[in-house]
Amino acid sequence: MPVALLEDTTQKTDTQKPLKMGDIVEGTVIGTGRSAVYLDLGPQGTGIIYGREFLDEKRTLKPLKIGDRIAGKIIELENDEGYIELSLKEAGKELTWDKLQEKKDNEELLSVTVIGANKGGLLAEILGVPAFLPVSQLSQEHYPKIEDGDSTKILLALQKFMGKELEVQIFDLDPTDQKIILSERSKERKKIKEILGQYKIGDMVEGEITGVVDFGAFVKFGKEGEEIEGLIHISEIDWQIIENPGDFVKIGDKVQAKIIDLSNGRASLSLKALKEDPWKEIEKRWKKLDEVQGKVTKLNPFGAFIEIEPKIQGLCHISEFGTRKRMEEVLKQGETYAFQVLEINAIEHRMSLRLKSLDSSRDVSTSDAPAETPESASPTAEPQKTPEPEAPQEG
Repeated sequence: MPVALLEDTTQKTDTQKPLKMGDIVEGTVIGTGRSAVYLDLGPQGTGIIYGREFLDEKRTLKPLKIGDRIAGKIIELENDEGYIELSLKEAGKELTWDKLQEKKDNEELLSVTVIGANKGGLLAEILGVPAFLPVSQLSQEHYPKIEDGDSTKILLALQKFMGKELEVQIFDLDPTDQKIILSERSKERKKIKEILGQYKIGDMVEGEITGVVDFGAFVKFGKEGEEIEGLIHISEIDWQIIENPGDFVKIGDKVQAKIIDLSNGRASLSLKALKEDPWKEIEKRWKKLDEVQGKVTKLNPFGAFIEIEPKIQGLCHISEFGTRKRMEEVLKQGETYAFQVLEINAIEHRMSLRLKSLDSSRDVSTSDAPAETPESASPTAEPQKTPEPEAPQEG
């Protein structure tokens, strides 16, 4: 932590106002002792740094000469000898945080050296204060695009930055908790905003897959020198339920995608928007109470997903079985069973089903469909792993 020498400070108090505890004052060295330094504070009196406060900053205070100017923080307005007790260390801390706040307010670009890494990001220091650069705040270039999202692999990728210099800005700071959060991609914000202004929702773009992760795929697109990365969320890769985006796209693939959202400094893309919607005319092929043959593709806490056509899956809700244990006893993944259609909604891509063998005597024409949560009502709305709150290309 830098100490509060004059070249590191500005006058923090008005000499015409009464001093109070916690003020930072500047003074001229008028005397030094074996374990004390005396400062002329002008009309306000004489300051002293001694005892524990002297020992804490002994290396800085020992070389001082008469006439040198330093700053200290008032920790006692008047001691038994009538001196104003000061702390060089506390003044240094406060002035350091003032400087950090100024750098943040001015959006100053800072060069930091990576001194550590963990699964959440990179470690550095600014003005002697530990700082953290989260993975979510890394630039497009440095964001670790690990295909399976494995935290161990992410850590290995981050460790490659050890000893390297990165250009960052202060994203957030908290003097109370002694925390500094850095951002590498905030410096890209203005450029990305300008580039995104060239596009509108509905535009078709051609790009290259630059990363495949558990929540989707990154696509680099745009003119040379103005390339940016957009995200194709796992739910926008194809109409069918996807377990692994890597089964559908690979790094280096050339793709055409549709821009479906431009907000928060990011572009969201879709591949499935360019594919024919398999639900488009499903109500012409199936209707309520029809019997269908379906294959169990997945068992979840809220029910079973049933494929009745390629890329068409319905849901047999958990309420049809009572408990998950009962559902797993009755249905086996990969097996085909007879179901009855309870509801079809082509617009919402939703089909609710009942296993016929469970209760063939039940009059489904007069009974309501089982209660469904928003997630359970649509097989395409199965909970997916989502990206971090701030995608890597956001500015």
